[in-house]
Amino acid sequence: MGFVEQSVAGIAILLWASEPDAPHLLATPFFHAAAAAAMDVPVEIYFTARSVRLLVPGVAARLRASERFDKTVLDAMREAVSHGARLLACTDALHAHGIDPKQLIPECSGHGGAVQFMARAADLRWRTLVF
Repeated sequence: MGFVEQSVAGIAILLWASEPDAPHLLATPFFHAAAAAAMDVPVEIYFTARSVRLLVPGVAARLRASERFDKTVLDAMREAVSHGARLLACTDALHAHGIDPKQLIPECSGHGGAVQFMARAADLRWRTLVF
């Protein structure tokens, strides 16, 4: 399983404060996800609260973490996905923001909310990060 001990089952990342209105906070979670996935560690990124808006077509493509950063947030998300990270949308957050679950970017691989994230957090073989 690469660099990480085989006892690690995966890394679950919760995006809570990382949202479109704070683009300076958006690159780091995806860089960490890409790094872990490149090390053959399963990675799940849970989009909750206002972060689900990043999964709406066109939103992440317009955002940059910095004027000096050439990549868009969507580029960073795609890089994480290209290494194997899974993007999961909270259905309650989608509903709260009036987002149609069928109209998300193709990089989103499914749904996952509080129960799924907490199952990962309770599993001692998984590591969790919250951004």
